[in-house]
Amino acid sequence: MTYHPKSDFMRVMMERGFLADCTDYQGLDEALINGVVPTYIGYDATAKSLHVGHLLNIMMLRWLQKTGHKPITLMGGGTTKVGDPSFRADERPLLTPAQIDDNIDGMKQVFAKYLTYGDGATDAIMLNNAEWLDGLNYLDFLRDIGRHFSVNRMLSFESVKSRLDREQSLSFLEFNYMILQAYDFLELNRRYGCLLQMGGSDQWGNIVNGIDLTRRVLDHEIYGLTSPLLTTSDGKKMGKSQGGAMWLNADMLTPYEFWQFWRNTTDADVGRFLKLYTELPLDECDRLGALAGSEINDAKIVLANEVTTLCHGAEAAHAAEATAREVFEKGGIGDDLPTVALTSEDIGDGISIVQLIVKTGLAKSGKEAKRLIAENGAKIDDAPLTDAGLMIDAAALASPIKLSAGKKRHALVKLD
Repeated sequence: MTYHPKSDFMRVMMERGFLADCTDYQGLDEALINGVVPTYIGYDATAKSLHVGHLLNIMMLRWLQKTGHKPITLMGGGTTKVGDPSFRADERPLLTPAQIDDNIDGMKQVFAKYLTYGDGATDAIMLNNAEWLDGLNYLDFLRDIGRHFSVNRMLSFESVKSRLDREQSLSFLEFNYMILQAYDFLELNRRYGCLLQMGGSDQWGNIVNGIDLTRRVLDHEIYGLTSPLLTTSDGKKMGKSQGGAMWLNADMLTPYEFWQFWRNTTDADVGRFLKLYTELPLDECDRLGALAGSEINDAKIVLANEVTTLCHGAEAAHAAEATAREVFEKGGIGDDLPTVALTSEDIGDGISIVQLIVKTGLAKSGKEAKRLIAENGAKIDDAPLTDAGLMIDAAALASPIKLSAGKKRHALVKLD
């Protein structure tokens, strides 16, 4: 449908490509014009850091705040104990309460870079659904909340259907998850006046459940808005690379590696990613995205700098760009490259080049490292590496060795 929004937030969502679907375009648009709209996105605490796959929704919360509304980052201290089954082939591993709290502490560091937290009308707040879920009385919950859910309807949701169609087990524990998420929306509306839940389009069923439940129990009108599930133009899931997840915490992924991820964006994705992941004006995003030939590389550097500045600060972005220029243009080493420091004990009488490639993370296994060498994809100090049997001793590491996989991935090995 073509809807012409009146509110700044809805306009930004539509113009920049954030909007997949909305439960009531006009109703939400009017609520956004009439006052501050408290809005939540839920994050289960399954890891110590968020990753690039979460960045789209974090940017949505940032724009929400910039256009005068109140973001709520809801940490799933309670729901993480159950695990979201959405579109997964298997059950999530269950974490202890201590692991969950530890993960929430790590995730908080990311949000603080994108949102302003505080007590003001549009200041963000961070909540934990353990606040209302941990103390639930099961019988009361079944009577007051469970009676509003139709199992027939729950079975029709795509996230559940896809599991059942593949004849994969769906535990009762996970089946409860969508009821708990719906209850979160009800409690956030009751306690904090929350009017909107946002999430990826895979969360549509869970969001609609929460809206229905809140309407039945409190008779309140609330809304849902989803973002597209992003894939890169070559069909890969956004935020994944050969090396694994692209974490947003600097202690889990260096700012240089983060910068490199964006610098390596496929040409076809540059314009779209500039709109979603930076705050550059739309016409500038279009201009940069339309560059052709080698000029598109300039646009990729702008993208990498802008995204890295938001996540890690301007200084880290400048340092990453300087390192990249030194590595690529001058064949230098660069101070900022991922570095593996070895001791004399690690090396002993010598360590194989295959082991070193695995230790630096340029390959996941010895088999992969050998294949990289066989296919002429590996370099040592910018020279082709052809001998998979090469042994490196302590004398060879008198000065750091630079290892490369392809043109874009580099690491240093040095002796401590």
